Amino acid sequence: MAPAHFHQVQADLRESYRALTEAIPDVMAGYGALHDAAFVEGALDVVTKELIALSIAITRECDGCIAAHGRNLARLGATTEQVAEMIAVSITMNGGPGLVWGPRALEAFLEYKKS
Repeated sequence: MAPAHFHQVQADLRESYRALTEAIPDVMAGYGALHDAAFVEGALDVVTKELIALSIAITRECDGCIAAHGRNLARLGATTEQVAEMIAVSITMNGGPGLVWGPRALEAFLEYKKS
């Protein structure tokens, strides 16, 4: 896989995302508000919430989600050890597919951590 794969995933989605936002602005704004409300500091800190989101992205096999939450974790200062332990739980819960998508999640996190 190319070293900047997950940057490219996000770039590939950018134009379609903008077009969808123009087509259904209220839905996209509602989703944005839901996201913002879910990812505030609370009983769980934001890093923990992003780890949960990345785990779900592994389970759902979503490259765009893996890119977004891997990037967010890198920006928040999550450690490679935190991400790796979360991936271990994802593999435990997903079996074989976790062995495919877990490494992709780690790759995304490390890609954004370098940039």
